[in-house]
Amino acid sequence: MSESRIKIAGVAGNPISHSLSPRLHGYWLKKYGIKGDYAAFHVATNELPDFIARLKTNKIEGINLTVPHKEHAMSLVDEVDEQAKKIGAINTLYFDGRGKLIGTNTDGYGFLKHLKSAAPNWSAKNGPALIIGAGGAARAAISSLLAENIPEIILSNRTLSRAEKLAGDMNDSRIKVVPWAKREEALKNTALLVNVTTLGMTGQPELELNLDNLPKNAVVYDIVYNPLDTELLKQASARGNATVDGLGMLLHQAAPGFKAWFGVEPEVDEALRNHLIEALK
Repeated sequence: MSESRIKIAGVAGNPISHSLSPRLHGYWLKKYGIKGDYAAFHVATNELPDFIARLKTNKIEGINLTVPHKEHAMSLVDEVDEQAKKIGAINTLYFDGRGKLIGTNTDGYGFLKHLKSAAPNWSAKNGPALIIGAGGAARAAISSLLAENIPEIILSNRTLSRAEKLAGDMNDSRIKVVPWAKREEALKNTALLVNVTTLGMTGQPELELNLDNLPKNAVVYDIVYNPLDTELLKQASARGNATVDGLGMLLHQAAPGFKAWFGVEPEVDEALRNHLIEALK
């Protein structure tokens, strides 16, 4: 009887109508012939504790979390795994074999998996990374790069105190904070430049960053995926730098949750990417 039950997962956030996750997971459900559904749940902050408490009762396998719930939810699950603790946020919830609700974070996994896939010549041994931004995505990116044994991470944010707090929280001597006014100077020895802000996203101001000091063999990674080809990536590509767009991070970070809920390790391929790009047009 349980084998024929439709498995349900989803994503919770506020707002949620813009989320590409239902289209992404829906593609995999269809591809692998799984009897399941992936829904979008509009959940206000004050509704989150009750929503999470009712997941098991409502027979939901698990959920993804998006803005503004990633930090708040950490106190609402049975256990938070080590990766999520390092990042300070959870984006994926699933039930383990004991029926415990586990909170994890797959953003760092998705960030690194896509970087290695899209820029195969990149290695942590190549040299320092310059991270622009100090929000949740910055924590995920930094955590994954530190785990790869990168020699140095230079961190710059418009609000200096936020960058200093992030560096303090992560407590690793390899992280160096530079003021916003010195961000272009910091490009000189950079092997990997990453924009983890919303600057450059549709409807947001552009990221003001002159790349003249950036080595030509450096990789430029922008986690913004709408537009797919941001001004930062256009500027980088025009001067010969390898570039990595933000869509792949979204695709790869979704895979561990899908496997936990539906029992299949999904493939991130060009057909899936094109399926998502259609929705961005």
